[in-house]
Amino acid sequence: MLEKWIDHLNAGRPLNDNDARQAVEQLSDEHVPVALKADFLAALGRKGETPDEIAAFARALRDKAIEPPLDAEIRSREILDIVGTGGDRLGTFNLSTAAALICAAAGVTVAKHGNRAITSQAGSADVLQALAIRINLTPAEAVRSIRERNFAFFFAPDYHPAFKHIGPARKLCAERGVRTIFNLLGPLLNPARPSAMLMGVPRPELCEPLARVLQSLGVRRAMVVCGEAPGAGFLDELSTLGENTIAEFYQERGFAVSTLSPREFPAQPAVLADLVGGDRAVNAKIILDIFSGKERGPKRDAVLFNAGAALFVAGKAKSLLAGWDLAAETIDRGLAEVKLRELSDR
Repeated sequence: MLEKWIDHLNAGRPLNDNDARQAVEQLSDEHVPVALKADFLAALGRKGETPDEIAAFARALRDKAIEPPLDAEIRSREILDIVGTGGDRLGTFNLSTAAALICAAAGVTVAKHGNRAITSQAGSADVLQALAIRINLTPAEAVRSIRERNFAFFFAPDYHPAFKHIGPARKLCAERGVRTIFNLLGPLLNPARPSAMLMGVPRPELCEPLARVLQSLGVRRAMVVCGEAPGAGFLDELSTLGENTIAEFYQERGFAVSTLSPREFPAQPAVLADLVGGDRAVNAKIILDIFSGKERGPKRDAVLFNAGAALFVAGKAKSLLAGWDLAAETIDRGLAEVKLRELSDR
C-alpha cells in the first residue's frame, strides 16, 4: 500500500483521512521494510504536508498512544502544554521547559510532553532529569502528579509504542537529509490531550497551518509562534531578539494571525548569544539561576516572555503583559523554586 501512496504523492495528490490512518498502520508494522517507509515519508515531504494530512496523521497516532486516566475533575481544568517542534538549530537553552515549570508554580495545570534531544544538546527530558525531576512516570503516577502538583511530564517513548517501528525509518530519512512529517507531529501527540497550547515552530509560514491543525484536534485555546533571531534565522519560541509571528485562537474569540514586537515588553536588548545554552547540566543551571534570582538578564526575559504568553493562553492572565508580570512575580516570590523542590527527587 505504501508503494501505491508513493505514486499518489509523487503525482501531487493529497491523502485523505482513511489513507493517513492506513499509512500509520503500515508505518508502525514491523514487517514493512524500513526503506519503503522512508521512501513514503520522503514522498509526503516532497509533496508538502497539508494541514488536513497533518491532523489526520496526528489523530491516528494519538489513537495508538497510551492515554493517562485523567478524571473529570482534572479534565474540567485548562490543561496546558508548552512545546516546540525543534529544528531551529540555534542552541538556545530549554525555554519551554522553564516556562512550563513557572506556569505550574503559578497554579496552571501543566501536562508537558517531550523527549530527549534530537536536534539540540538537551531536550526537555534531558534537562528535567538534570533538575532531578522524574520523567518515566506511569500513567497513574502522572495523573497523581497532575492532581497534587499541577505538573507531569509525559516521556514520549513511554506513551507511543507505535514509534518503536517508525523510528528506524525516521533515522534513515535523517541520514538522507530528508525532512518528514514527524518533524511537525511531536508536539501534536501529547497523550494527555491538553486543552491549551503554546507551540513554537521554526519557520513563520508554519504558524497558521499548525494552529489550524490544533484547532481541528480539539484544542480550545492556542498560540503558535515563531520568533526572529536577526542574522541567524528563527526560533521555535517567542523571541526577545526580534519580531514574532503569531497564529492564535480562543473559544471566546476567533482565529487571528499577527506580529508581536518585544519592544512592547520590558525586555532588555539582547542578541542570540545571550540565549545560547549547552548540555543538560548547563541548561539546568541556567534554569536554577533564573528561578533563584541570580540570573536577571536576557535569559530571564526570554523565559518571562514565553511563560507570560503561556499564562495568557491558559487563561491565567488577562494579557501578554499581565502574563509577563505574573511570571516575574512567580519567580520573585520563590514559587518557581518551591515547585522545583516539590517535583524533584532530591
